Amino acid sequence: MARKPTPPGTPQATSVGHIVDLVRGAVPPLHPAGLPFVLAPLGVAVLGRNRKWVRRGALTSAAACAAFFRHPHRVPPNRVGVAVAPADGEVALVDSAVPPSELDMGTEPLPRVSIFLSVLDVHVQRSPVGGEVRKVVHRPGKFLSADLSDASEVNERNSMLLHTAEGHDVAVVQIAGLLARRIVCDAKVGDTLPIGDTYGLIRFGSRVDTYFPAGTTLLAERGQRTIGAETVIAQLP
Repeated sequence: MARKPTPPGTPQATSVGHIVDLVRGAVPPLHPAGLPFVLAPLGVAVLGRNRKWVRRGALTSAAACAAFFRHPHRVPPNRVGVAVAPADGEVALVDSAVPPSELDMGTEPLPRVSIFLSVLDVHVQRSPVGGEVRKVVHRPGKFLSADLSDASEVNERNSMLLHTAEGHDVAVVQIAGLLARRIVCDAKVGDTLPIGDTYGLIRFGSRVDTYFPAGTTLLAERGQRTIGAETVIAQLP
């Protein structure tokens, strides 16, 4: 997150509060869903503090989980009619495909951008557009590697349909992967999500597909790295 410039002549702050602010700005906060995964190994580290290998292993596990569940601050663009990446990761597909049947968006292929998340990426999902949540549907399925094309059809997924103020329907689909065994979606039908707002999380390793209305100009390219809530991936009609 960018910092405001310090006015010339401002004395250098040396207080503990200033140091805390610097740390908060450099270290992303933890998503609430990650608390059990961090607290459990910390508890093991406390209980096994007299055993070096237990203490070190538990602290390493806690640090790894804290990194996985990080929830960095993001600033969406203020351009009208754009859609942002719903997740950090690598663009795996830029094509057209039929949206999930449970969303009742028809049987015609629509523009789609698919983003693959590795275990090293931030795993929270963010709303690609601002709009009202019209549908949220969870469908059980397999756990194939999320970078395979078949994953969109056969893997476990959670599909959400957003309706924008301009009357566009945009679908965003959380897809479980080979290691991802848990999809979290906090959005509910009737909620209004601002663009870039965090609404869910997948752990560990996954994929997010976004379907756009016909006539949308896709701006993402295959192989491109995206930053959730900030990278513009499409211009709506």
